[in-house]
Amino acid sequence: MKISTSNLEKKLNLEFNDQKLFLRSLTHKSYDSIKNNEKIEFLGDRVLGLIIAKKLLEIYPSEKEGILDKKFASLVNKKKCLEIAKHIQLEKYILIFNPKNKKVKIEDKVVADCLEALIGAVYLDKGLNIVEKFILNLWKDHINASIITQIDAKTNLQEHSLKLFKILPIYKLISNTGPRHKPLFKVSVKLKNTKFFTALGNSKKDAEQNAATLCFNNIIKK
Repeated sequence: MKISTSNLEKKLNLEFNDQKLFLRSLTHKSYDSIKNNEKIEFLGDRVLGLIIAKKLLEIYPSEKEGILDKKFASLVNKKKCLEIAKHIQLEKYILIFNPKNKKVKIEDKVVADCLEALIGAVYLDKGLNIVEKFILNLWKDHINASIITQIDAKTNLQEHSLKLFKILPIYKLISNTGPRHKPLFKVSVKLKNTKFFTALGNSKKDAEQNAATLCFNNIIKK
């Protein structure tokens, strides 16, 4: 299996000094059990975290640590890495075991890990300043979108309940009905000295989120 790394370099506007390092960052352990990208991915994950954390501190110098942590978590995770990797079509350049040389679907985790390995390779080959520009260019739109922090309803309700009443919200599972492949959960939630607010969902988690939203909108937002 051969890949044209030059095409990827052009797409990323990068030119590696160490082509072997570049190729290794794209090599999955199933293709080569020794010279693969696992350790470089370990490094890239840490480099990514450092650069994003630094950028968030620059953008939000007065923001509370808890909000920064939520913004950071939304930007540095496997799902976000996969989204960005797909955007640059990184899966086309990954070396993975394929004995019949057929078109295979590469697992999402492998693609996300490969982006982190690529970041690690850029750091080793180009240094901190270049890898910082590289990461911020790829994450630019996502960082800009972090201006609006989406906090899930349960977390929102919990924070307000602790602030107002010093206790956590109380959740109750009312029922679990429907067939196994399409269940329907009914969950209620209340705060101190309030009535229960009930909502439905196709999972217990979804029902809790829906109940939390209902409770928050009727009590906190009023």
